[in-house]
This record gives sequence, C-alpha cells and structure tokens, in this order.
Amino acid sequence: MAEQKAETPSYERAREELTDVVRRLEAGGLTLEQSIELWERGERLAAICEEWLQGARVRLAAAMARREEPGDDAEEAPF
Repeated sequence: MAEQKAETPSYERAREELTDVVRRLEAGGLTLEQSIELWERGERLAAICEEWLQGARVRLAAAMARREEPGDDAEEAPF
C-alpha cells in the first residue's frame, strides 16, 4: 500500500481503475468488508482524478491568460 501512495497514477489509469471499482460494486456479490474497501479505493481514485482535472484547468487558464496579456503578440498560439 505504501507503494501506491508514493506513486500517483496518471489520470487515465486512475479513471480506468475507478470505472472497474464501480463495475465491481454494481455487480454485487461482495462481502460488506470488500464493498467498503472498494468504496474507499474509489473515493481515493476520484480524488486523484479531480486533482488531475483541477491541474489541467489551472494550466489552461494560465495559457489563456498569457494569450490575452496586453502588449504580447496576439497571433502567437500558446501551444
């Protein structure tokens, strides 16, 4: 478990694992303990996805702000 905390998965990997967790929970047939453990993992994965998305929003906002700064060449694309 310590290895999982040390390395944050990519957005795509976290989203894929979260989808799998949801499928397993919806399928049922798990013990209460298994369901709780999966739900907790799903919450952690959802938080990781949200962090990635928030970081992307910040980066896009910064790129757009640079593009709109007065005095800069407005024709230059930020990408």
